Amino acid sequence: MRVLTTRELNRTYLQRQFLSERIPRQASDVIRHLIAMQGQEPDSPYLSLWSRIAGFRHDDLTTLLHDGEVVRGAMLRGTQHLSTGEDYLWLRPTLQPTLDRLAGRGVKLDGVDPVQFADAAREILADGPMTRPDLARRLIERFPGHDRQALTYVVHLRLSLLHPPPSGTWGHRGRVLCVPAEDLLGRPLAAGPSPETLVMRYLAAYGPASVKDLQVFSGLTRLGALLAELRPQLRVFKDENNIDLYDLPDAILTDPDLPAPVVFLPEFDNAVLGHDDRARIIHPGDRPLVMPGWSIVRPTVLVDGFVAATWSLQGATLTVAPFRPLPAAARAAVEEEGARLLAFVAPEAGKAAAGEAAAGEAAPGEAEASEAEAGKAEIRWEDGSTVGPGFDRSWRP
Repeated sequence: MRVLTTRELNRTYLQRQFLSERIPRQASDVIRHLIAMQGQEPDSPYLSLWSRIAGFRHDDLTTLLHDGEVVRGAMLRGTQHLSTGEDYLWLRPTLQPTLDRLAGRGVKLDGVDPVQFADAAREILADGPMTRPDLARRLIERFPGHDRQALTYVVHLRLSLLHPPPSGTWGHRGRVLCVPAEDLLGRPLAAGPSPETLVMRYLAAYGPASVKDLQVFSGLTRLGALLAELRPQLRVFKDENNIDLYDLPDAILTDPDLPAPVVFLPEFDNAVLGHDDRARIIHPGDRPLVMPGWSIVRPTVLVDGFVAATWSLQGATLTVAPFRPLPAAARAAVEEEGARLLAFVAPEAGKAAAGEAAAGEAAPGEAEASEAEAGKAEIRWEDGSTVGPGFDRSWRP
């Protein structure tokens, strides 16, 4: 059985995630390809799409949200995601058994029958769209003595609720409306789960992958039997740890020597969270720098296909924190792509930064700054002093 190297998996993954180069695709097509896009932070899906699509604009996603072609709600692992409305119809029922288990395990509503709770929530929501605080207040009237936050958490797992705009749009930090999915979509959800559809769609965008990779991505359990059943229809490889990796029969494996551009990914990006074994994109020793705990997944920078830094944005100041010293050419490429990022998130200030980065006026290792009439854009470097004493600075992808 063929063994795939980490670098071959990396280049294949970049290609399937549309990260080896920006592509001329519609935002809805990219979201559909990824199955569902992480959406805990409203701005993150915009940045994910910007990193993948040539000429992407904010309105490209905002319009889809307003039209209902793309929807936002609790999906994979019970967290907020964006999917196409069409995919939500089969995806949510496929995930529902896991979401029900989360609801029963994560929060205890002592003395509350799950069926009665769901029926009461549906009755309340029949009055029309309402905010989370309003929904919690109405639920507490029906089930006194329980924690409001717990009630809100459980209702989003038990019921298929969507959050229409302005929720999920760029820069929105205000109220979140809750609407039953079938009311918003105007169609009933699928009558039952479609795990085989999920497997095939996952492998197209995230494969080759193991059973555990698929389970961690989806939150579903006991998928080994399904993969065993599908095995005759799939190609099977081994990784360097002798783990079986499943793939679609006609899927292309990418040349491991294919050049990879610098890519800025937002927090919680699908590319970083797509597997249990994330060595194809994050050096195992670097994982705590990206995922330090407390449900934090930091924004990252890919250099030569692998996570090489984290980044943060404060106003029009972009700070890049590399894990190891970067060669001059890589630093220049990071600065150039960082200037493009600033032009997207802070257009007036970012234009000046983009011009300066292209001109190569800033010296490596120093903070770059550009003055624009509308404000000041900066790209700053941190020296990586936050890593621990045992950190492996010698690793190279």
